[in-house]
Amino acid sequence: MNEQSDSETKARLVAVPSNPIPEDGRVGFVDTPDGARLRYARWQSTLRPTKGTVIILQGRAENIEKYLETVSDLRERGFGVLCFDWRGQGLSSRLLKDRLKGHIEHFDQYLTDLDTILSEIALPDCAGPFYLLGHSTGGLIATLAAPFLGNRVRRMVLISPLFALRNLPVSQSLVQRVGAVLTFFGLGRLSVGWGGRALQNHHFIGNRLTSDTTRFQRNAEILAADQELRLSSPTVSWIFSACRAMEQVNDSEFLGTITIPTLMVAAGNDPIVSPEHVEMLGHRMRSGAHLTIFGAKHELLQERDVFREQLLSAFDAFVPGTEV
Repeated sequence: MNEQSDSETKARLVAVPSNPIPEDGRVGFVDTPDGARLRYARWQSTLRPTKGTVIILQGRAENIEKYLETVSDLRERGFGVLCFDWRGQGLSSRLLKDRLKGHIEHFDQYLTDLDTILSEIALPDCAGPFYLLGHSTGGLIATLAAPFLGNRVRRMVLISPLFALRNLPVSQSLVQRVGAVLTFFGLGRLSVGWGGRALQNHHFIGNRLTSDTTRFQRNAEILAADQELRLSSPTVSWIFSACRAMEQVNDSEFLGTITIPTLMVAAGNDPIVSPEHVEMLGHRMRSGAHLTIFGAKHELLQERDVFREQLLSAFDAFVPGTEV
């Protein structure tokens, strides 16, 4: 592994007693070709020989700190781990003056983020082969990128991937059309108003993300420890871009271009992402397989052990494993 770079001496992770930082990590910043600055963190496996490196792709409004428990789980399984914050969240570049708004102009910007991490951090500094572990929005981005990753990524595990929204008051196609009109008239930076859950001070009762009180509280403590990690509602532009990305990955011709073996894991009690849609794409993707963990909410890696351990067992069986 390369010596610690100058950027790694300036970056930081936020520590709280309930969420210890795994030892021997390297934290830094890397700049994308279009000018965004991404915070990343990387760890080697605690076992030898290493099985490769798992690259964690966060969901919307998340941060590296939220995955430190998972980092330890993966290292103990023989994997190095690479995490990073997408532009617009965590301690990466925020895109608007109001840093609490979750904004993106187009999901191609996320593809640029992923390509930068792979090219500038993973390939030179991390042990191959590489595996993607994507949650929610991260799963959608991984799927978008998959046709171009066949020679760089061996397998993907997508957790509650954002393939179709659930429990909307109107159809998703109508949401997309309204988003297109508002964006066309220059209103893409307006907040849509449903993302305050990402801020602290929200109560466990009635939350849509997890049934685990301890992990819910831990994530709230992380946000309370550093206000810069907080993120609130997505903008109109973010929602419109997400709808377009979901439309693209649901296209049969697009799915036919994906050759990376992919395991899709749905949460049966997910109020945000449609588990039925995850299962459908698992059937339609020729390199795909799917699993539903019944009773679990959206954030499977933040769920109770009874659900979380099912996910980790599925990961163990699939990465590395035999062909789908």
